[in-house]
Amino acid sequence: MIKYLHLIFILGILQLSVQEAKAEGYELKVRIKNLPGKEIILGHQFADKLFSDDTLKLDNLGFGTLKGNNKFPEGLYFFMTPSHAKFDFFMTSNQRFTTETDTLNLFENLKFYNSPENTAAQEYLKFIVSRQKEAASLKESIKTLTDSTTIKNAHSRLKEISIESESLADQLITGQKTNFVGVFMKALKEVQIPEPPRDSEGRIQDSLFQYRWYRTHFFDNMNLKDPRFLRTVVYDEKIKEYLDKVVPQISDTVNRECDKLLTIAETDPEIFRYMLVTLFNKYATSKIMGFDAVYVHLAEDWYIPKATFSDTAFVRNTQENISRLKPLLIGKKAPDMHMLYPPAEHFIQAKTDTMARNNPHAGSFVDLHQINAKYIILIFWESDCGHCKIEIPELYQIYQKLKPKGVEVFAVHMLGGIEGKQKWVDFVNEHEVYDWINVWSPYDYAYKRNYDIRTTPVIFILDKDKKIIAKSLNPKQTGDFLKTRITMEAKNSKTTK
Repeated sequence: MIKYLHLIFILGILQLSVQEAKAEGYELKVRIKNLPGKEIILGHQFADKLFSDDTLKLDNLGFGTLKGNNKFPEGLYFFMTPSHAKFDFFMTSNQRFTTETDTLNLFENLKFYNSPENTAAQEYLKFIVSRQKEAASLKESIKTLTDSTTIKNAHSRLKEISIESESLADQLITGQKTNFVGVFMKALKEVQIPEPPRDSEGRIQDSLFQYRWYRTHFFDNMNLKDPRFLRTVVYDEKIKEYLDKVVPQISDTVNRECDKLLTIAETDPEIFRYMLVTLFNKYATSKIMGFDAVYVHLAEDWYIPKATFSDTAFVRNTQENISRLKPLLIGKKAPDMHMLYPPAEHFIQAKTDTMARNNPHAGSFVDLHQINAKYIILIFWESDCGHCKIEIPELYQIYQKLKPKGVEVFAVHMLGGIEGKQKWVDFVNEHEVYDWINVWSPYDYAYKRNYDIRTTPVIFILDKDKKIIAKSLNPKQTGDFLKTRITMEAKNSKTTK
């Protein structure tokens, strides 16, 4: 069945004759019954958004005409009424036609003149809508049917509806292959994945064959260099589906795929701008751990050097963001820290010793890179932070189970000064978090900049070489990540032996 079928209801198709191809400019005649003297909007689709191009005031009979010398870029356009109801059509080279409908039912009563493809599309859409209603009714009835023959017939009819719809779509694609109608309809179809190769006994020889084929041929039905697709939602949806559901969610792999897409897009300035902005914004706001590496890659290799359309202040801000993020990417060695480390005995003494409680210089200095552990959970927190009050005790319980497996915690308390020390002492004693590494820097906060700390708590997980292997996790995710990592290492160790 055709994918993106929800888009079909807005499909209007225009075909050029030889004389129409020679016509310059546009002349769009509109009549909307039951809407005399009202103003309507002509607009277009761009990716997943709608934009206004012009307004047209209808006369007392609901007639109006838009004229101009410069043609509109081709794509998906619409007329919208004051009530925000709209009907859609494709604008191609032929931009001289008439459309008519009424407010009682914009879709059912929509007609086109001097645009035979719009007429054909309207008939197709009505067919699809009627079959969708029939299919929905059949699916609902199957839930309550008990007679096996009736159920079988219902399923048979559903299959017929699917075949009929597919066949009619194929007819449009074949009949309109020389214009955007066929191109657009073809782009809505999924590629047909071949059967995997089998040996002489029928066993599949390559379990990943179909996935690799699908990934390689995902865009076979759509020309990514065709700017007309930008004025539909198809381009945007296909790109995001490919990156989110087809490409493995590994930053290096995503980087390579983004490079391929941007290289293709460079053939057209408008497509390139769309692609670059879309990918840049997508990964700048991604919540997937490690995808800040994609953002950094796109910024350094593409946006900063090639986004000539961008504001210089924004580019400068992006450069500053990159300088903060780049040292903290997964795989990078964590910045070292020279921190003050009061022993557990000091916190216990400070329960009743006011001098000890107020002493910001108690303890000895320790460097993060000096800590010898298989894994280090590095957490930045504040004793008066609401989330920290919940997550620090939770992480401490998780730490107790992981400690025997070579896991250490380097807990950086971020409230400085005498007051910060008092709150820190009270919290450590209240929750008895004595046996991990409690550290702070009472008057030097350079680590906040080095680790780009903007909120608390923030967790990084480091390996034995102090390389960042995970970050931005909550305590449960931290525990799960380390348990999985440790289990996998144990299995690999046994396999090696």
